[in-house]
Amino acid sequence: MADVADRAGVSRALVSIVFRNQPGASQETRERVLRVADEIGYRPDSAARLLARGRSRTLGVMFTVHQTFHTDLIEGIYPEAERLGYDVLLSAAAQGRSEEKAVEALLGHRCEALILLGPETDPAYLDGLGQRAVTVSVSRRVPRARVDFVHSAESKGVRQAMDYLVELGHRRIVHIDGGRGPGSAERRRSYRAAMRRHGLEPEIRVIPGEHTEQSGIETGRLLLAERDRGLPLPTAVLAGNDRCAMGVLMAMTRAGVEVPRDISVVGFDDSHLSHLMPVGLTTVRQDAGLMAEYAVRFAVERLEDPELEPREAVLDPKLVVRGTSGPPPEGDGPHARARAD
Repeated sequence: MADVADRAGVSRALVSIVFRNQPGASQETRERVLRVADEIGYRPDSAARLLARGRSRTLGVMFTVHQTFHTDLIEGIYPEAERLGYDVLLSAAAQGRSEEKAVEALLGHRCEALILLGPETDPAYLDGLGQRAVTVSVSRRVPRARVDFVHSAESKGVRQAMDYLVELGHRRIVHIDGGRGPGSAERRRSYRAAMRRHGLEPEIRVIPGEHTEQSGIETGRLLLAERDRGLPLPTAVLAGNDRCAMGVLMAMTRAGVEVPRDISVVGFDDSHLSHLMPVGLTTVRQDAGLMAEYAVRFAVERLEDPELEPREAVLDPKLVVRGTSGPPPEGDGPHARARAD
């Protein structure tokens, strides 16, 4: 501002008046100050201005690198934050950089509130974080933690997928677990419950895994190795998320197994990659845009009223049927099983 004032031949106080659009400067002076500022590339530091008032009006978002669904959530966070007058600062958890380190970086940059996408951190840390700063957890619920939660009705989504597969005639349906990934425990329980409800308890099989493509590839190789030893392939796989489902598809395709003729594959998330494949992925859709809106709204509302009790938004998922699912192979349906018996 001192440089602008010197070049424009006015006081620094007058430059401040112009940039704050306050009365006290003639139109000619305003135009001269703004022209000089443009010439020397001066931009008012809005962050410093807000900090001087004790506010940063910035929401910190912690996400995990390579999680495509997090990208979809972030895409929804920006417009809602901007609509409410807030900036967004991102900090990534990655191999060699823990979630805790990513979060502390956001706090170090004076973010007023935190939005954590699929946090896998210890529940005690999450609860303590909620005591230190306004915090919203997306896709993961931790009972009694002092944070707000936004997530899908996991059990309802799994039930939709399982009912659909059973209606097609599938019986040998395996589930690839998501390990510690957000929503994994609920999806695992719901899979087991659905198999029991359909009278398929003897066919229940949960394969340990993670929310990664590599986990899906390794599971696909395991199933193919079992086939080579004379065991039948499952007729359908319900993966822990879309990335894992894509790994299964890669393993099966490379081995010459046709999807969905030989095996059906279903994911969870409906991330943007799921419908960009040559054969679209059948998956359970989580509404990333609506989840993002709720997360931003919860954060801003708690900033305005810190005494609010912790809240929870549970959104309905929806099964999206695409090209990776169909009836079981001929001779593998329930009617064929009955004839064989």
